Amino acid sequence: MSGSYDQGLIPVFTTQYSTNLELLLQQKGSLLRGKVAEGMHVGKMASPIQQVAPVRMQKPAGRFAPKNTSGSPDFVRRWVFPTPGDVDQLIDSFDELQTIIDPKSAYTQNAANAVGRGWDDEILAATTRVAYTGQDAASLAQEAFDTSKFQVAVNFGASGNVGLTVAKLLEAKRIFRHYHNDLDTEEITFIGGSKQENDLLKQSQVVSTEYNDRPVLVDGKLTRFLGFNLVFMERVPQTTASSVRGCIAFVKSGMYLGMWRDITNRVSIRNDLTGEPWDLYTQVMYGATRTQPGKVIQILCADTTGADVNP
Repeated sequence: MSGSYDQGLIPVFTTQYSTNLELLLQQKGSLLRGKVAEGMHVGKMASPIQQVAPVRMQKPAGRFAPKNTSGSPDFVRRWVFPTPGDVDQLIDSFDELQTIIDPKSAYTQNAANAVGRGWDDEILAATTRVAYTGQDAASLAQEAFDTSKFQVAVNFGASGNVGLTVAKLLEAKRIFRHYHNDLDTEEITFIGGSKQENDLLKQSQVVSTEYNDRPVLVDGKLTRFLGFNLVFMERVPQTTASSVRGCIAFVKSGMYLGMWRDITNRVSIRNDLTGEPWDLYTQVMYGATRTQPGKVIQILCADTTGADVNP
């Protein structure tokens, strides 16, 4: 007698497949929206804020003397420019007839995740790229990110390149204070990657209650330290050096996300295509900018983990 089954059984074995549909590992949506200022706009460009330069107090010339006119303070506008984005996904109606799984909800969630990552990428890029100021579109001036003032070196407090340290966070906080950020009313958000989280968890000043008035770890998670709200994500870009990651810290008013169109989903049937597939179309339009120097700090950290594996 031979064979892999008993002769007494009917050889009509079947294969069962799960009806569950799971998205592959990815950053699920935005981790930064809500941690920056934002507003809605129309037009080819928008000014989210008008800024007034400080004035200097003067000593009166004498009793009953003419007033010393200080002059009008300088005004400047900050500008943000929109970038369109979309995700277009087709679901073949013939394919639908051959499965018991309805993939539409998973497709919609996948698109929402992609949009959220797009928002975060735009915010991260705007932290250090050229920003634009000026009274109107005809008089725009470029403002480069000043690494000599608003950057913590990769070897800060050490003899060589090091990862994220308490000393670097303290230096970033000192810079915020030096440029008159009101840290009593504005919280700071720090954005780093998995390597930076690992760096902090290895430091006794972070995890030991001897250095903190209350436990920093909550269920093993590190979410706040030294007044920083900590966000760990893999999309923080590396600098021109492949072994250095440009982590970012900012006060909420220091970064701005302008929305021309928030996430919009449309589901339609493509009558012009064979099989008349479902068309799941997701559309957005947005742009970001930093609002002024001194509200955004770049903290360079040694890191060889590389770029995010997700698109």
